[in-house]
Amino acid sequence: MNEARKIRLVVLISGRGSNLQAILDQAASGELPVDIAAVISNRPGVQGLERARRAGVPALELDHKAFSDRPGFEAALVELIDRHQPDLVVLAGFMRVLTPSFTDHYRGRLLNIHPSLLPKFRGLHTHERAIAAGETEHGASIHFVTAELDGGPIIVQARVPVLPGDDPDTLGARVLEQEHRLYPQAIRWFAQGRLGLEGERVRFDGRPLENPLELTDLT
Repeated sequence: MNEARKIRLVVLISGRGSNLQAILDQAASGELPVDIAAVISNRPGVQGLERARRAGVPALELDHKAFSDRPGFEAALVELIDRHQPDLVVLAGFMRVLTPSFTDHYRGRLLNIHPSLLPKFRGLHTHERAIAAGETEHGASIHFVTAELDGGPIIVQARVPVLPGDDPDTLGARVLEQEHRLYPQAIRWFAQGRLGLEGERVRFDGRPLENPLELTDLT
């Protein structure tokens, strides 16, 4: 395994920052070799910004409603992100659809977490949709971000069973627990130089992945 270097990280959020907290905790403990350069929210006053402040991380607001169009907001966001010179940008509950201009700018260094076993249930309300579809398992995925919504190359997934009597809250809580394991692991691989994007495929340990990694196989 490659020795992990400390990489500069910018985290984009829109809400409570639950996955952000998992990243902050592992960075603080030294388990995650990152310097979190900034946390940026497109919604003012959300809980995730307070989590960042408590951890001593710059907590920045860029309200998308202050801009007349998406390109204007994204241009300002790129400028704000790049001011911090990140090696990696992670979307942690960042609830904005991104244009190809933005995703191309950060290609190969932009990750997202999605609460489903992609390519199933792209978009919103994944837990409700999984239950309604009669799925027996559900989960979360980490993927490189491309212009296709929730459609970039998948890196790693974690699975949870859909239990009799589950509702979206109970199922979502089990998925979230796995999300908190998945995201720090993917960031760690990136910092170790084990993870990259080559064309439209994930490259892991020097080889293209045929299928997404499974967290249960690696921990």
